[in-house]
Amino acid sequence: MDANYYLPDDVTEALKKAKEKEVSPVGRAVLDEIFENLRIAREEKLPICQDCGTSVFLIELGQDVHITGGNFYDAINDGVRKGYKEGYLRKSMTYDPVLTRANTGDNTPAVVHTDIVPGDKIKICFCPKGGGCENMSTLKMMTPAEGMEGVKKFVVDFVQEASGNPCPPSIVGVGIGGTFETSAFLAKKAVLRSPLGTPHPDERLRKS
Repeated sequence: MDANYYLPDDVTEALKKAKEKEVSPVGRAVLDEIFENLRIAREEKLPICQDCGTSVFLIELGQDVHITGGNFYDAINDGVRKGYKEGYLRKSMTYDPVLTRANTGDNTPAVVHTDIVPGDKIKICFCPKGGGCENMSTLKMMTPAEGMEGVKKFVVDFVQEASGNPCPPSIVGVGIGGTFETSAFLAKKAVLRSPLGTPHPDERLRKS
């Protein structure tokens, strides 16, 4: 519920900096409307966006953790079910997205990514991923010869092609390497890197 009502501080600060740099009167007016929308959502406890998103979880599960009392994934879905009902959040998930398109009525099932990490703690990151930005996801299997310049061109060209469809201002996450599902997962992790704007830990990639 909080993720749908309150924008994280680092994202809010990024929007403030964007407004300071914006030279277009229309752009500044749009940003003013965004801040007004954020104020109303925060004060009235209403969703920031009418699309309350697919429930995406990034889990870091310590290898020394032992979970008792039920199934971990069932617990996640129970939390989604409760939050979307009590928060009066729009429920978008279907039993079957192609044939019947029947809504599950509670925004389950959640999409859960689990990493096994050292330690005895569980870290849960939740992202209500809206359909507008999800629909603007893309992937390309590139040849090694295309190199970093090829990656940059692909990203810039697609951002321009996507235009206003992902409800700008947009945060672009880029995942490179591995299989096609691995690169898509890395892109999601890049979007959620906190605080917003944190550079890649590899200095070579930061300079690229």
